[in-house]
Amino acid sequence: MAGVAGLVASHTTLALAQDAPQLSIFVPAAPGGGWDQTARTMDQVMRKENLISGSQITNVGGAGGAVGLPQFVSQWAGKGNSLMVAGMVMVGALLTNKSPVTLDQVTPIARLTGEFEAIVVPAASPFKTVQEFAAALKADPTKVPVAGGSAGGSDHILFGLIAKTVGVPATSLSYVPFAGGGEALAALLGNQVAAGISGYGEFAEQVKAGTLRLLAVSSGERQEGIDAPTLKESGIDVELFNWRGVFAPPGISDDDKAAMIALVEKMAGSAAWAEECKNRNWSSILLTGDDYVKFVNEDRTRIEAILKDLGLA
Repeated sequence: MAGVAGLVASHTTLALAQDAPQLSIFVPAAPGGGWDQTARTMDQVMRKENLISGSQITNVGGAGGAVGLPQFVSQWAGKGNSLMVAGMVMVGALLTNKSPVTLDQVTPIARLTGEFEAIVVPAASPFKTVQEFAAALKADPTKVPVAGGSAGGSDHILFGLIAKTVGVPATSLSYVPFAGGGEALAALLGNQVAAGISGYGEFAEQVKAGTLRLLAVSSGERQEGIDAPTLKESGIDVELFNWRGVFAPPGISDDDKAAMIALVEKMAGSAAWAEECKNRNWSSILLTGDDYVKFVNEDRTRIEAILKDLGLA
């Protein structure tokens, strides 16, 4: 294992490792959230597939990744055995926080997963369909408060996209942000809000129990085992995945970038990864290299436009 020993000692390169390398994973969020779950699932699958000998996970939370990203850029530069987990939430957070550090300063490696969003209402709600929800929005958006995660996050962005598509000014929306899914769920179950938007997994148990009604999902196609139409199917031309991916630090070599992409592709192509995605309601949407760079740039443009509509950018 001399290659691994050399890798750990230099802490700078992946391409030179002769055996399964040691990986460092940076999570710009507190333990327990989606990015942290992604990092720990990657670690578990890569170990199982003997793609790495081990990993070290570092968490730096705050402001949707706007606190951690500058540390990753400045302190992890040139470390070719390192990855940062991030995604759509960071794109929005960097814009809303007007961060001087951006994703242009890191090295895109791969988009990994997408988690579609769900629009739900309390069981006693008069809204039986998402069309009825949209009609109420058009009639008076101030009377349709919607609970979700942080302002400017994926839940808020989806609400803004729905409003824009049906002709409601995004700045007139009544969006109620919550720091945690439990608080948003309590507001829904207590009928303090008209609807809620989040990843389907946040609501799945309550939907199955009948305490929440699922109106629609934001995926492009109907999801197996979920009895709800897509927004597009319902006449609202919106599709949204809360995507997650990985980035390497700035200043790594072309060889290390290629080696990291190959490593992630092997992981994403494994049966173990497919099983984890199924268990967690993640859609595997692998995209690497230049295609991923293009996707990140296009997504930033789209998100910036809707955040401006919401008055947040």
